[in-house]
Amino acid sequence: MRKRAAVLCAAAMVAGTLTTVPAEASAVRIAGTAKAAEPTWKKCATARFRTLQCASVTVPLDYANPRGRRISLALSRVPHTAKTYQGPLLVNPGGPGGSGLMLAGFVASTLPKKVASQYDVIGFDPRGVGKSKPALNCSPGRSKPVRPDSVPSTPALEQAGISRAASFAKACATKYASVLPFIDTVSAVRDMDAIRQALGAKKISYFGYSYGTYLGAVYAKLFPQRVRRLVLDSIVDPSGVWYKDNIEQDYAFNDRHRAFLAWVAKYDSTYRLGTDPAGVEAKWYAMRAALARHPARNKVGASELEDIFVPGGYFNGYWPNLAAAFAAYVNHHDPGPLVKAYDKFAKVDAAADNGYSVYTAVQCRDTSWPRDWARWRADTWAVHAKAPFMAWSNTWYNAPCAFWRTGSLRPVDVSNDALPPTLLFQATDDAATPYPGGVMTHHLLRRSSLVVEQGGGNHGVTLSGNACMDRYLTAYLADGRVPHGNGAEADAVCKHRPDPKPLRTKAASPSSPGSTLHGLLGHHG
Repeated sequence: MRKRAAVLCAAAMVAGTLTTVPAEASAVRIAGTAKAAEPTWKKCATARFRTLQCASVTVPLDYANPRGRRISLALSRVPHTAKTYQGPLLVNPGGPGGSGLMLAGFVASTLPKKVASQYDVIGFDPRGVGKSKPALNCSPGRSKPVRPDSVPSTPALEQAGISRAASFAKACATKYASVLPFIDTVSAVRDMDAIRQALGAKKISYFGYSYGTYLGAVYAKLFPQRVRRLVLDSIVDPSGVWYKDNIEQDYAFNDRHRAFLAWVAKYDSTYRLGTDPAGVEAKWYAMRAALARHPARNKVGASELEDIFVPGGYFNGYWPNLAAAFAAYVNHHDPGPLVKAYDKFAKVDAAADNGYSVYTAVQCRDTSWPRDWARWRADTWAVHAKAPFMAWSNTWYNAPCAFWRTGSLRPVDVSNDALPPTLLFQATDDAATPYPGGVMTHHLLRRSSLVVEQGGGNHGVTLSGNACMDRYLTAYLADGRVPHGNGAEADAVCKHRPDPKPLRTKAASPSSPGSTLHGLLGHHG
């Protein structure tokens, strides 16, 4: 999950009705999976992941027509080396639209060797993503700078946003008419089971971040007998997919942005932006207004500024670089660091265009969205009044769903009492997947245990430097052990890692497991 959305004529454009398919019932009824051929593994090592192997499998585009068109899924693997073999561990970084190929290498190299070596760690690009074929790219370059200001302060700005969203939806429908009805979470889940069969495994273990937690929960619902171990980190609220979840994100990201601004105020001796968080916030919005009037070097306007700072809501390791760019612009009228930050944190490339295309295809197909633009407008202005940081940019990110031309499915009820013990991880101040989603999923998965990072605000809290969290993850993957609380909301609580400190030099932040993980997760959800 990531960012989402006034002119009356637009309401008529989106008021048409679409056929709703009862996906939940049909998904369970035809949950059988067509057999995929065993993959042929070849070396595809990188400088960092030297034992990585790659392969592909073919699966039906439409599982209701298994002898029809086939598509390919790209796989990666770090094979087990220990005598004790615990089977495949599928990993997913979220999105929708995130590539999982490199995540396999990261997970295998970051887990303790004695545990990782007992698994074949399997990454995959879900249908439509990355090296899987076909890979979606509905409208290349749609986010190139400078875009209109995301806040529609005039009817012309609102109409520009509506036109961009409708144009993107039309481009997807025109280019991928035969594919879009099958780009959704349930189809991706069936792909996972096809991968399981191709690997020759009776059961799989699964480790997913962000949207990957919803993917894992849906897999567990449709194929509970195929789940050996299940780890969900930074958990989507399954009761809010996807319109409500995006609104909740807006409030959480605003809180997280204010936490960043308070951190800047704490280090006034470095950044010289004031000691009062409210005053620092005023300077940030003044910077935004100035860039809306005069974009920096024809690259960073108001919308691009939001793109730069949203990643700080995912990972506080970015804060020192963001604060330095902020201070340079305000104190020295130097836009150079902001432009560099745009290139580092926000620049859209072909992979991001692919990720966004899959993001919209999955979220717009998974569930129904409001078709009356007046609803989007009213809801977004209401959020903006309290949480302005990314309310409108998030609306525009999701606005193609108001115009989507493929009918909507129904979300899957992920409640489950048929699973073995499962392990959930959640930070209390996570912005991308707010804390209530973790609690909700904990209640829905009867035999789950919830480990909470108290006061933590990063998205993706395991394998990112918190030794306490990683101990629970390692114990579970080693032998299935989970913590059991005494009836409280959480079964175990870990302290969050300290916030970063300002950089001592102008050099980039040092590499860390957290920065590597967040580079792999991207900035969807």
